[in-house]
Amino acid sequence: MTKSAFVDTEKIFDGTFILRIALAIILLFHSVPGMFNGGVYAFGEMYLNQVGFTPIGLPLAWAIKLSHVVCALFLVLNKYIKPASLVTIVILIMGIIMVHFKEGWFVVGGGRNGVEFNFLMICVFVFLMFPNGWRPKSHN
Repeated sequence: MTKSAFVDTEKIFDGTFILRIALAIILLFHSVPGMFNGGVYAFGEMYLNQVGFTPIGLPLAWAIKLSHVVCALFLVLNKYIKPASLVTIVILIMGIIMVHFKEGWFVVGGGRNGVEFNFLMICVFVFLMFPNGWRPKSHN
């Protein structure tokens, strides 16, 4: 692999590459279409504002969707993984609390729109934040 002034390909293609790319694809496909088909507007005006976020529902919806796009870019580049993951985890937890929890565990099969997918994504983000696990620093 090569290292240039802009891109460290060794770092990009490390052992977390497949998970990072998978999450980036999921985040992009969850966000970008809504930016062009009215989905962000519906999320902000017809959901967030209706559940108590008036008057900031639409700006909040845009912030959430744009944060997904930025997170996807950071995942691809393998940069700022911890802050990007932390922001996205908070969004996923809020999604569980506000939308998915009342639907139960299953996304499909035993139910609909449940928490299992968000739970899995949170676990993958935590792994990316701590790919070597939580180890106490040795005091030599």
